[in-house]
Amino acid sequence: MAHYAKINEGIVESVIVAEADYIETLEGTWIQTSYNTYGGVHSGGGTPLRKNYAGIGYVYDSGRDAFYQSQPYASLTLNESSCLWEPPIAYPEVSEQQFEWDEDAYQADNNSGWVPF
Repeated sequence: MAHYAKINEGIVESVIVAEADYIETLEGTWIQTSYNTYGGVHSGGGTPLRKNYAGIGYVYDSGRDAFYQSQPYASLTLNESSCLWEPPIAYPEVSEQQFEWDEDAYQADNNSGWVPF
C-alpha cells in the first residue's frame, strides 16, 4: 500500500492509502506521495519522492514533479532543492527563545520579521 494524492488543476484535493491496482480504477489524476519525504529528504534514508508529502490544498507542480504548500506570505521564496518556502531573513540564533514569521513586521521594517512567541 502507498499514499496517493488526488490532483485537480494542480491542487491536492485528497490523500488516501491504497494499492496501485485500486488507484488505476479511480477517475481523475492520482499521484503517489511519500509520508516519509520532507524537504527533498527521505526520513528513513531511502529515495525521496516528490520533495514533500502531499497535504490537502498543497500544490502539485508537474514541472518540478513536486508537492509543496501554496505560498503563505509574499516575502517568502521557494527553495528549488527542498520545495519549502524560505523567508528573506535567517532564523535568529537564540537557543532559549522560539520565533515565528510575522509578515506584517517584515513589511513594516525589512530588517525584522521573526517575532518571539
